[in-house]
Amino acid sequence: MDWIISQELVDYPHAVSEMERRVAGIRNGSMDEAVWLLEHPPLYTAGTSARAEDLLSPRFPVYDTGRGGQYTYHGPGQRVGYVILDLKKRQQSPDIKKYVWQLEEWVILSLAEFNVQGERRAGRVGIWVDLGNGQEAKIAALGVRVRHWVAFHGVSINVDPDLSHFNGIVPCGIKEHGVTSLAQLEKNVSLQDIDLALKKTFDTVGF
Repeated sequence: MDWIISQELVDYPHAVSEMERRVAGIRNGSMDEAVWLLEHPPLYTAGTSARAEDLLSPRFPVYDTGRGGQYTYHGPGQRVGYVILDLKKRQQSPDIKKYVWQLEEWVILSLAEFNVQGERRAGRVGIWVDLGNGQEAKIAALGVRVRHWVAFHGVSINVDPDLSHFNGIVPCGIKEHGVTSLAQLEKNVSLQDIDLALKKTFDTVGF
């Protein structure tokens, strides 16, 4: 299992090509599974369920991607975790729903390291936080693609991104709730801090 942390911003097409290369390597036995932690320059990605009307203002490059889900923003201050795992090796009976649940649990446990209560919401992808006064906001997104039972893509956690950059899309097709970040929740957390939490909690989840 390789843990890779990129210090520089990683272009999206390069990230996808590297994930594709790793998936092929896992399939032919030449490469290990990996978790790749990185930041992207500002961009939008469109999942397989993306609706054209949810792209409000394409102020940044827009990339079609094979992962599930709708429109997502990535940019500096957001920790992206690409998880490339052989589900056949890790699960007696490969189950994508179970794997998505595990990714959610990984984010929830990692946020708990900073006393942030991340929560699932029925019918809504991602991890949410209760802001009080009936308000809630999304703090992490998930998107998964599986090829020959090798999973790739993964999660993104808003540490301290420019939240105004989300205004160019309807994030994940959900208009009635906004997005938040650890910084907006007044948590002084660095990318390095979140990396340590993600590493610490990964084995706890039992992928």
